[in-house]
Amino acid sequence: MSRSAAESAHPPVSVLLCDDHDVVRAGLLALLSSAPGIEVIGEAGNGAEAVALAAALRPDVVLMDLRLGSGVDGVEATRRIARADAPGTSPRVLVLTDYDTDADIARAFAAGAAGHLLKAEPPEELFAAIRAAAAGRSSLAAPVAHHVLAQMRSPRPTLTDRELTILGRLARGLSIREIARALSTSEVTIKADLARIYDKLGVSGRTAAVSVARDQRLLP
Repeated sequence: MSRSAAESAHPPVSVLLCDDHDVVRAGLLALLSSAPGIEVIGEAGNGAEAVALAAALRPDVVLMDLRLGSGVDGVEATRRIARADAPGTSPRVLVLTDYDTDADIARAFAAGAAGHLLKAEPPEELFAAIRAAAAGRSSLAAPVAHHVLAQMRSPRPTLTDRELTILGRLARGLSIREIARALSTSEVTIKADLARIYDKLGVSGRTAAVSVARDQRLLP
């Protein structure tokens, strides 16, 4: 049986798109419409909408961006979708993003993502990853796989989401007072958080912390 005949013998892989940029979703819709055996059945512009549509439409695969502006981000949406039902019955979530930091990769897989691709990947890689996800297999973009292997060989410090948030604001030049105000907490609490961050990174100050975090791909 030819490949085209084999594909026509099975229902298409149903896909739900989630990206907060209309232009990106339109581009993905046009791209996936050209892929044999793949059908886009819905679009979501934010994480909460993706969770609701995944429950209503029951797609085989959810193509999920990580950064979705305010509200439910891609990681939390992935977690809710992947754990909505018994193992093996939830839609498979395939992360498609511009970001490949170790922190993003780790958070996505911890949330239950079936794969992690970069938006710069060739269309054929995306098509193959969607089909693989629907078949229960995982997919990794080559740069992402490299980072995962490097992490396994030389584990990096594990920072909590809160610590990563504080470190990110530190990297943007915010003072302790500004970080405390942004997170609705006290300066004493932020200083304690920073002490733990410095200890985990093996540094003694903010400049070195930001430098090490960037070297170890903990920050975008």
